[in-house]
Amino acid sequence: MNETNVASNVVDARGLSCPEPAMLARQALLEAGQGIVIVLVDSVTSRDNVIRAGKLAGWQSAIEQQTNGIYRLTLTK
Repeated sequence: MNETNVASNVVDARGLSCPEPAMLARQALLEAGQGIVIVLVDSVTSRDNVIRAGKLAGWQSAIEQQTNGIYRLTLTK
């Protein structure tokens, strides 16, 4: 039996100072291994650091800027 599970996690890093959002995202990526990880951040610096951490780990990123100043980062692998 070949079962494929797609990991899906949400990391809410809003209100946290760097480097915490990137560290939490990196941990979630390591735990997931593959699939989809969504990270919520509320600063450009956090957004850029999470994207960089994802790229270094081999994940692709999509950024959605919401009207309330929150960035929804979708990392996939």
